[in-house]
Amino acid sequence: MATTTHEEKTITLIDGTKVKVRPLKISLLRQFMKKFEGLGAVQNDNEKSMTLLMECVQIAMQQYKPDLADSIEKLEEVIDLPTVYQVIEAASGTNLSESALLALAQEQA
Repeated sequence: MATTTHEEKTITLIDGTKVKVRPLKISLLRQFMKKFEGLGAVQNDNEKSMTLLMECVQIAMQQYKPDLADSIEKLEEVIDLPTVYQVIEAASGTNLSESALLALAQEQA
């Protein structure tokens, strides 16, 4: 996986909350990547894929906004799919399109 140095950027959640994001520190990145690797195995099941993506976002939020990392339900109230992908890209430190995200997960499976 190619990575580049990224400056911190700000994403906006549905409720208007601004969250500063950047690549995850290694301790969280390990958890994140372990969860993300499972995406290839469930790529044909939208429900399971969304659950795994949200679990990845939840891990990332431990660094970005810990009060949202407590519960997937809290996250689902303030995040939409495009923002999920923004968080995944920022957390992993890679530039991924929605289709590349699934292809990468499949390659790692």
